[in-house]
Amino acid sequence: MSMSKVNVLRKKYLKFVYERYSYKIKGKDLKIFFDFQISSNYEKCSRSICFKPEITIKNINKKRLVKTGDRVLDNFVFHLGLMEIPSYWKATCSPIIEIRAGYLDKKQIKWWKDFILNGMGQFFYENKINFKSPNFLKITSVAENCSPSKLAKNCSPQSLTKNFLIPMGEGKDSIVTLESLKQKFGLKNINCFIVNPTKEHFKILKIAKIKNPVIVERKVDLVLSKLYQKGFLNGHTPITAVISNLAVFCGVLFGYKNIVMSCEKSADEGNVKYLGKIINHQWSKTSKFEKKFREYTKKYLTKNIKYFSFLRQLYEIQIAKIFSQFPKYFPVFLSCNEARKTKSWTKKPLGKWCGKCSKCLFIWTILYPFVEEKKLIKIFGKNLFEDKKLLPIMKQLIGESKYKPFECVGTKKECLTAFYLSWKKSRNKMPFLLKYFENRILPNFCSFRIFKV
Repeated sequence: MSMSKVNVLRKKYLKFVYERYSYKIKGKDLKIFFDFQISSNYEKCSRSICFKPEITIKNINKKRLVKTGDRVLDNFVFHLGLMEIPSYWKATCSPIIEIRAGYLDKKQIKWWKDFILNGMGQFFYENKINFKSPNFLKITSVAENCSPSKLAKNCSPQSLTKNFLIPMGEGKDSIVTLESLKQKFGLKNINCFIVNPTKEHFKILKIAKIKNPVIVERKVDLVLSKLYQKGFLNGHTPITAVISNLAVFCGVLFGYKNIVMSCEKSADEGNVKYLGKIINHQWSKTSKFEKKFREYTKKYLTKNIKYFSFLRQLYEIQIAKIFSQFPKYFPVFLSCNEARKTKSWTKKPLGKWCGKCSKCLFIWTILYPFVEEKKLIKIFGKNLFEDKKLLPIMKQLIGESKYKPFECVGTKKECLTAFYLSWKKSRNKMPFLLKYFENRILPNFCSFRIFKV
């Protein structure tokens, strides 16, 4: 994306507006609606771009909803809309975001601006956007002061009677969190939270014996797809933040005291430096975001829910070792993001490990030291160490390239450790990537400290 194209869009579409939100009960579900608008400055193009995303929270307890109260509900729903803004604002990267749907004080405005500038780092990098330019982004709140911080006190501790709600992906991390908490606290104290569940989610839940998960359907407005096809901006958004916000809301709605994420220590390492700033694909999974979001939640949403990551002190390779103890999940877990990509809704998702991407090679490599090779081949369909086309990705993972892949992968040091342990395991039969490791990387390996796994 050329800088001139970005500037043209920013000049033409000066303002992104969060107009309003609404919600209603439909059957057993809570339906939530948002209205966003991007205003054009040109008289010849008087029509604004409108987005109307939706969220559905399934099987809500109506009595509990009434007990929660309209003011608390309004505040939470308003915040769900705030967290959706980056997904739509990115199409034009408008210099002004105007909040009409609710009130934000100065500290909140600062928090949300910081969230966008950090969470959208990969988007800025890939679109060559100078996010440090003067007056790059201004957030204004035009609604009347409704003292949102007072609303956080309205959820009494007595109303949260259940223990742990675990946001579930399809990969190993949330499975390790789930199984670890089950072993320590028992199944009756745990439930799972899923956004847009897939068949893999339900297979995982069946194995884990979770019968009534909290389910949310998040519907992205397909107007975005049409804009992308016309050449508007596109790129990565901090989806973990969206899931975190939804999970805290559902904690209040369904009565859970603890929202237990599965973000690991590895997420704190960035990918590349851009305009003097470290860009991190996993920014909304970092310890820094976790702390900031927890503090914001306690001040502006609810004081009674604990939001934390169970795996925060562990690296990916350590989690992989634990996951290797749960072979019952091997046939159903799926961490490959290529498996879910639709290229802006223009193709059907693959639905299985692609065996070609950085995530596939990374997961293969960190599991290889702890899992039989034939079992891994059954998962991935082939021995990834034998694929010569994966050599450039291997170099990116171990720090032999200009940047780390923009994926949820481990640190360069633990990737080196994983390749080293895999090499030790395969001394008698050396596939291509491990031969490369032996000849090109291992001679310099004495300068690296290997992880204690």
